[in-house]
Amino acid sequence: MGLFDFMKGKKENVIAAPVKGECIPISEVADPTFAEEILGKGMAIKPTEGKFYAPADGTISTLFPTGHAIGLTTSEGVELLIHVGLDTVQLKGQFFSTKVEANQNVKKGDLLLEADLEEIKKAGYDTVTPILICNSDDFSKIDCKKEGTVNPGETVITCAV
Repeated sequence: MGLFDFMKGKKENVIAAPVKGECIPISEVADPTFAEEILGKGMAIKPTEGKFYAPADGTISTLFPTGHAIGLTTSEGVELLIHVGLDTVQLKGQFFSTKVEANQNVKKGDLLLEADLEEIKKAGYDTVTPILICNSDDFSKIDCKKEGTVNPGETVITCAV
């Protein structure tokens, strides 16, 4: 944020990595729904651990019964989707354990879900995890980390109103 951005009403929203892993550009995700940003702008992480944490303070807006994806609306109004793996809905909840409920308030760093990444891979699924801003059009600028290793809590997305 620049020195005088407060005068322009600009506010930067910070989204943290929900999982430990390797960042990749969303365009490299092997699913066009994510790669072409149909559901929103964002980035992806190839997770190296199976614990997924809240990337910001907010409310669980969507909790898929299969446990493979969670929607979170941050306190600042950013609508996030954390989608663990590609086509993992087909696993029907197997290898996923959610730790939150719909409409639950969470704090950055709260455990959202656990996934058995090795079993998911053995079942033939890619564990790459897109993190999307579903209301991307509400922001004038969205910057996403595109490479490097991240740990939960480290900034991976910033969006300015």
